[in-house]
Amino acid sequence: MPLSVLIWLPAVAALVAALLPRRLAGRVTLVGALGALALAIGYVVWFDRGRDGLQFVTDQVWISQLGIHYKLGLDGLNLFLILLTALLFAAGMLAANLREWDRPRLFYFQLALAESGVLGAFAAQDLALFVGFFDLMLIPFYFLIGAWGGPGRVPATTKLVIYTLVGSLFMLAGAVATGVIAGRGGTPDFVLSHIVQIELPKSSQEWIFLCFAAAFLVKMPLFPLHGWMPDGYRAMPLPVLAIFSAVLSKVAAYGFLRVVLPVLPDAAAHFQTLILLIALASILYGSVMAFTQTDVRLIVGYSSIAQMGFITLGIFSLRPEGAQGALLQMINHGLVVAPLFFIIGLLASRAGGSEDVRDMGGLALRAPVLATLFLITALATLAMPGSANFVGEFLILLGTFEAKLAIAVVAFTGVILASVYMLRAYIRTMHGPAGGGVESREIAPADALVVVPLVAAIVALAFYPQLPLARSQAAVTGAVRSAQLIAAPPRPAPPVATRPQGRPPPGGAEHGGGRP
Repeated sequence: MPLSVLIWLPAVAALVAALLPRRLAGRVTLVGALGALALAIGYVVWFDRGRDGLQFVTDQVWISQLGIHYKLGLDGLNLFLILLTALLFAAGMLAANLREWDRPRLFYFQLALAESGVLGAFAAQDLALFVGFFDLMLIPFYFLIGAWGGPGRVPATTKLVIYTLVGSLFMLAGAVATGVIAGRGGTPDFVLSHIVQIELPKSSQEWIFLCFAAAFLVKMPLFPLHGWMPDGYRAMPLPVLAIFSAVLSKVAAYGFLRVVLPVLPDAAAHFQTLILLIALASILYGSVMAFTQTDVRLIVGYSSIAQMGFITLGIFSLRPEGAQGALLQMINHGLVVAPLFFIIGLLASRAGGSEDVRDMGGLALRAPVLATLFLITALATLAMPGSANFVGEFLILLGTFEAKLAIAVVAFTGVILASVYMLRAYIRTMHGPAGGGVESREIAPADALVVVPLVAAIVALAFYPQLPLARSQAAVTGAVRSAQLIAAPPRPAPPVATRPQGRPPPGGAEHGGGRP
């Protein structure tokens, strides 16, 4: 089945829902999201791990004068990210259906269009198409925040637009320059499989790299380009925030693996230390800020900055094991942060609407199932041994140790800090002294239908992280190979000592040391 069906099914379902009574809008859009999830599961089942290169390819010339193709495909880099996207959007749609929304048909259309944009960005194999989907997925979130957000949504939307628009303009300039250079004076060429075969001039690679890095680092976000995050996270509706934090940041990290490292290997090696330092600063800054927050949203938000720092660390270790750990950690973080935000909504509803940990406490008294779900998610966040997060961070640190020992040693402190801020949040909300007006009650079946499958996926991946690792190994190794050879060229073999002709070996018969 063509990948286009998977990509556009949510948006088509939302268009159909827009023609129906408003009470049916959410249900019909949810059906479209569940259909996309079923197709994503099917592609994982049908994926042939023994084949190299892209599978399920669609390649049609779209704009011939500009050399732009409508090319889609799956490989180890994007297979499980597409499954993650479909799963989390389905969970977000289900969570949204449990609430009443003003102008529901427009709300669900924006959410479904965002899903189509994210799926398209992950599946795109043409640079211009990737940029188009990257910008498309952001547009609905501007409206979702501005129209359905909470207090402060207008300045939050303004900041988000300014930051992401500037980053997107830089990326557009870099993409156009890449296609023109790859065209060698003729028709531009934006097909990624063609561009990677062309060695772009090093001077051009460097400024193009900075353009892409600006867009991706803003979107992830990493320190110091995270200025939109606090206001944006406070203003977003929780189902929207869960999807935004869990999925959209992964498109930026994926862009480094899909576009930057294979197409701009010289620049990636040149700026390796700079990006590693930015990642390290993000780990430390995000961890410290998460520890100092009392707003549960911002605790999770700043912890996400630290986690995206770890992911960037693995990518720019420019080692296959580090990049594989980063890809696994993208999946882990998405699976963990989405249920965390859904649980935050449940906690706030029991604390009079407050999302401040000081107004919570004692919620586990009559809610052991909710407390258990929160505990599993919290332990996965801090990379407890036995979780898939532990495997991902282990591979990331292993790759970083081989690349930059000092940075890896300092980054390890982020693992320690994660245990502090996440356990603090869990203990304070679940077992601390009860705040005034706190109502301790068990999770409702409808809410459990949203959270339990995600927690089950966390547990399943902990038991078998090899599922995504085995299918991504070849693609990840190919993505980092060129940059790795430039950053750390293989050492020449030591010269083999030769003996002068006619001279007997040491210990020979003439020296009395030979055996008879």
